[in-house]
Amino acid sequence: MSTDAPTAPTRHVLTRGTLFLVVGPSGAGKDSLIDGARQMLANDEHYVFPRRYITRPADAGGEEHIPVSEDMFETMLERGDMVLEWRAHRLRYGVPVAVAQHLERGRNVILNVSRTVVDDARQNLSPVQVLYITVDEDTLAERLRARGRESAADIKRRVERAKEYLITGDDVVMVDNSGALETSISSFVAAISSSAAG
Repeated sequence: MSTDAPTAPTRHVLTRGTLFLVVGPSGAGKDSLIDGARQMLANDEHYVFPRRYITRPADAGGEEHIPVSEDMFETMLERGDMVLEWRAHRLRYGVPVAVAQHLERGRNVILNVSRTVVDDARQNLSPVQVLYITVDEDTLAERLRARGRESAADIKRRVERAKEYLITGDDVVMVDNSGALETSISSFVAAISSSAAG
């Protein structure tokens, strides 16, 4: 008869997901890269691309988001319905608390955020990987002109501001989006895959 003590059943420890923060100057093509990654990773349940709360009507164009009024945004913030929030271009942006739940369940979350919330995310939602989207000045100016939203003076200011856009840290990965979009999307997805949990 064996005298070996019974072994305890093996327990699988769930690895926490990684929060990917996509940052970069306006016009760098963040939404295009995220849309491309969403399509490439559509069949992988380990990746989540949540919609953001924005105080902007649903039919205002741009990304698919969850429209909320200023009053509702404030109420949701007070209730703890958001894990990150910021202001930009006279709008308010919020990240649903469900993002924290996805991370706890081992899913990797990809989000377009303001650089102003990166440190907050690093402190409260780690592990974090910052995907810093860059683009050369001529391409950036051309893209801003193509959008038709800004005057020539505004475009010049945005290009100048992009030079000052800087985020540093061991968790920062640079992704150049100056060339063909398909190539940039492949680089973007590779950066995600190489750092993803699970």
